Amino acid sequence: MIGPTLGLYFGSRFVKSVAVVFFTIFALIYMVDFVEMLRRTGDNPNASATLVAWLSLLHTPAVSEQILPFAVLFGAMASFITLTRKLELVVARAAGVSVWQFLTPPILAALAIGVLAVAVYNPLSAMMKQQADQIETGVFKSKFLANVTSMWIRQKSVDGQSILRAEASSDMGLRLAGVSAFVFDPKGKFLERADADDAEMGNGEWRLNHVIITAPGEEPRRADVYHLATNLLPSQVVQSFVSPEAVSFWSLPRVAEETEGAGLDAVGYRLRFQSLLALPALLAAMVLIAASFSLKLSRMGGVGVLVLGGVGAGFVLYVATKLVSDLGGAGVLSTPVAAWSPAIVANMLGALTLLNREDG
Repeated sequence: MIGPTLGLYFGSRFVKSVAVVFFTIFALIYMVDFVEMLRRTGDNPNASATLVAWLSLLHTPAVSEQILPFAVLFGAMASFITLTRKLELVVARAAGVSVWQFLTPPILAALAIGVLAVAVYNPLSAMMKQQADQIETGVFKSKFLANVTSMWIRQKSVDGQSILRAEASSDMGLRLAGVSAFVFDPKGKFLERADADDAEMGNGEWRLNHVIITAPGEEPRRADVYHLATNLLPSQVVQSFVSPEAVSFWSLPRVAEETEGAGLDAVGYRLRFQSLLALPALLAAMVLIAASFSLKLSRMGGVGVLVLGGVGAGFVLYVATKLVSDLGGAGVLSTPVAAWSPAIVANMLGALTLLNREDG
């Protein structure tokens, strides 16, 4: 077995490389976001340069969390290439150390990085993202900027059921724009449809403004205000409009249960929770992929081609992960399968490639 001194050396080289890559990308993301925020807030007197810089800093951890697998991939490749060029891996192999022995410290380090990212970094980035959303809502309170994609809300009340569709929202979902409400009686029979310019949530009701009401067998009629009863609490609506990326890992199960209890879709929260659980395994797969493309450089040559191959394999895994996640979000796959299958398959393929190249 590999000794503790050599194992710590390989592990520390790997961690240092990953840290350099991650913080370099972190700085690049911060600068790009800062410039974009300056462009967006150029005509807003409430947005000072200091506030924009602070907002960009709050945004960056949540964005950089998504590039952590690539930081592990690039950091692993950099450390393996350096160790190979300095013939340190050659000496280790000559001393009887197999590829699996000197890959054990980096893999264990990758698993530890994944656990820390899920347990510590993710709650911190989620808290910072929520704070950024609250600041933006205050600075841009005259615009619907919190969510600009269409959304659906299913709710119940003493009058029956109803379904709301909105084109955009602000104030964490308490104000909606471009609203269409489909109203049903307690037995599920369709009663009428109300189309409104905007809506606000009050105590036990939605207040729709500038409404066109359409009912079967009747002429459309207009109303300045339309009151739609709801069983949802403001806290439940706010929670349902918080993106899964803005919820801490430790709060995701509770948020999912409360969202489902309110009759809203909680697939995104459950998928996010399972994806975070699978993150350490995904980082370990990145180490295996990096090793598959960077351990034989001194004997085979073609550094650039192999490095591009490793980068390409990493991007293919990323695209496959996103595709499977979309299928899970659409309900085609169960959330555990959608979250865990890319990491498991990538680990199996990486191990198979190493077995073929090193032991085959």
